[in-house]
Amino acid sequence: MRCVIQRVSRASVTVRGERKSEIAQGLLVLLGIEGSDDDSDIEWLSRKIVQLRIFDDAAGVMNLSVTDTGGGIMVISQFTLHALTKKGNRPSYIKAAPPEIAEPVYDRFVRYISGVLGKEVATGTFGAMMQVELVNDGPVTIIIDTRQRE
Repeated sequence: MRCVIQRVSRASVTVRGERKSEIAQGLLVLLGIEGSDDDSDIEWLSRKIVQLRIFDDAAGVMNLSVTDTGGGIMVISQFTLHALTKKGNRPSYIKAAPPEIAEPVYDRFVRYISGVLGKEVATGTFGAMMQVELVNDGPVTIIIDTRQRE
């Protein structure tokens, strides 16, 4: 799994002209899934995201997690995070899991991270064309790949 995490003051997702979900202050997670991703990736990444200390404390130091601040999380599926661009100018998405594999993994990820967070997370619609709006706070943007656990 590969994700881009953005600390946001607000975010929303619109599908087919209708607002599907929104959060106030929290984390927007763009999630790409590979065919080999499994429950260990889901568990590790969910805990890592929820425990990331990237919100300011009273002293202005990034020392608080989304749980500490009571913030929300929005998870959006994004197969393009696995784009291969080494050859030519048209990205290849061969590393991205096909929808029939990726969607159940995405659903399990959403359920698991909701459990770790202790409340429901906002989502888009898997496989749909979506318009995601956000106000990146900081800006703070972090990339995590479960194949490179650091």
